[in-house]
Amino acid sequence: MNIHSLSLLQFKNYPQTSLGFVPGINCFTGNNGTGKTNILDAVYYLSFCKSFSNASDIHNILFDEEFFIIQGQYQVNGSSDELYCSVKRGQKKVFKRNKKEYERLSDHIGSYPLVLIYPADVQLILGGSEERRKFVDGVISQYNKEYLYRLLDYNKALQQRNSLLKIFAEKRYFDEISLEIWDEQLIINGTFINEQRRAFFDGFREVFTRNHSQLSGNAEEPDILYESGLNDTPFETLLKESRRKDLAIQHTTTGIHKDNLVFLLNGQPLKKFGSQGQQKTYVIALKLAQYQFIREIKQLKPILLFDDIFDKLDPNRVSLLINMVSGEDYGQVFITDTHTERLESILQKLNIHCRMFDIKQGEVASVKDFVNE
Repeated sequence: MNIHSLSLLQFKNYPQTSLGFVPGINCFTGNNGTGKTNILDAVYYLSFCKSFSNASDIHNILFDEEFFIIQGQYQVNGSSDELYCSVKRGQKKVFKRNKKEYERLSDHIGSYPLVLIYPADVQLILGGSEERRKFVDGVISQYNKEYLYRLLDYNKALQQRNSLLKIFAEKRYFDEISLEIWDEQLIINGTFINEQRRAFFDGFREVFTRNHSQLSGNAEEPDILYESGLNDTPFETLLKESRRKDLAIQHTTTGIHKDNLVFLLNGQPLKKFGSQGQQKTYVIALKLAQYQFIREIKQLKPILLFDDIFDKLDPNRVSLLINMVSGEDYGQVFITDTHTERLESILQKLNIHCRMFDIKQGEVASVKDFVNE
């Protein structure tokens, strides 16, 4: 699978532009703030129906304009697909596949798998448990539609249960039957989600460890622990045991929304003892494992985005990483970087078709191909 071309109209700092891509590696170079990341964000939009850098769709419209449009032409297993996304102030977002609009955006997720590696990924390590749950959910949802729908249903039931707990406190009464309605929804969906997460980690941990060994030269021993109250105790039991506490503090204190990942390096918590370089290597290994896991299950090579991630990595590790993703196990790759010369020297040695775009203030200043096949 790859993107053949991309068209932007009034998206972020691009008034209007069209770009053609190669199936191999596509690089965007230039100074910070010129719009390199915005191109990657447009590609991300076409897979996930949203931005990875800005939660508000409206804020992605070019200043003083009323709408933006993103269009992409894809090649998937020999066939051509057209994706279309538009956002207009005061109207709902429109997303189409081959001119047919989706009724639910969630129906699109996973159809065009994509893995993004960018600086904010360090929050997987430094941030709270919610960041790590989002990572797991994002991986599984790209290949398991039922998981995504169950997760949405779980979150709706959780919101309703928490609202009910607050009503009980405000009105000073308790209705067990009303609470058990939402408990049942949490148990049905939460148990399924826990089972899927455990099955995921059975395979994911091995793939991650192998990637980390390649990137670190077998110099360190990484590990991941999946912590969940449901691993050892039925959800129904957990909810009953926590009911008094839930009523007192007016929210649900147990469930899969409290799950966590513990990242270890040489037996120690990475968050506390890992250097910036070790943390970045760990995150890249996680994301490449995500890529490989999705590829094996969907039998389709996801699009891979690298957004300004080479800071804190030595030149040898940068070269090693690019060489890894230029191999047969990977598909189309998009890279942003401020070091044009460094990228050129690496691309010239690869046996793959590469294209480099020089970006200057929302415009493509020049395009250069490296054909070493």
